[in-house]
Amino acid sequence: MVNPKYEPVDASQTPRFSDVATFLRTKRVEPVEELDIGLVGVPFDLGLNYRSGPRDAPAAVRDASRLIRKVHPTSDIQPYKLCNIADIGDAPINPLNKDETIDRIADFYADLKGKNIRPVSIGGDHTIPTPILRGLASDGPVGIFQIDSHADTLDEMCGTKVNHATFMRRGLEEGLIDPKRVVQIGLRGSRFSPEDIQFGYDAGFTIITFDEYEEMGRSAALARIKETLGTGPTYATIDIDGLDPAFCPGTPVPEIGGITPRDAQVMIRALQGIDLIGADISEVAPCYDPTGITSITAANLMFEFVCVMADAIASRR
Repeated sequence: MVNPKYEPVDASQTPRFSDVATFLRTKRVEPVEELDIGLVGVPFDLGLNYRSGPRDAPAAVRDASRLIRKVHPTSDIQPYKLCNIADIGDAPINPLNKDETIDRIADFYADLKGKNIRPVSIGGDHTIPTPILRGLASDGPVGIFQIDSHADTLDEMCGTKVNHATFMRRGLEEGLIDPKRVVQIGLRGSRFSPEDIQFGYDAGFTIITFDEYEEMGRSAALARIKETLGTGPTYATIDIDGLDPAFCPGTPVPEIGGITPRDAQVMIRALQGIDLIGADISEVAPCYDPTGITSITAANLMFEFVCVMADAIASRR
């Protein structure tokens, strides 16, 4: 049953520029079993090998999400009428110890799973799906929907096994990911070697490069996504560099010629009906985008995930 105490601030009554910023202007509470969806920041960027900055994304996206209202413009989903949703703060971080922080994040998400809270997270670099999946996928492997310009299937980078380029390989090796229910879409960045992407093909991932996406068209791609993921437990992750940097310049590794924010919106909407156990938007680095549009895009995509997830929770009650 939805508790009205979790209703977000109404922007038609309270100015957007007032009060403390929270994700989507929801209440800031500690994780409690009464919650259905927890909005989480993961201010971690110790897994990057190039430009840092995503540690600042949770704060920036909280501020940018003041723009978001309560009702989805296409589906008419009203998530706050369907579920108890709140900002539950940030996952615990030690900014001087990567390995300790990864363990802390995994424990934090395991606790959320134990309380039946489904997380929608703002990273952080794209290392974070590794500890998140360690916390959430303890019952067995899950499907993955990934928008990205890179495959993230390297075995190691700079001598480390857990970083922003390895989470898909680690997840498969650890039995967290079902390779038959993986969709990677938007891949297009230059590669270190041909093996960068070949691992996914060999593992059985469904890979739609941006060239293929452009050739097949959005409708065919959406059909492939739905067919591959089915209706089973699925985790969704968006590396913001999967979107074209003309729209989202605030990211450590911008790759030209990518997905538009509109395409990303429609892809998330296509997940309606899927058992979405969690989602993240990662690699937003506000310091590289003085306009703030990258954070605004991330806030809108967060709301898209919240609507799809709330609908899935309500339909299973």
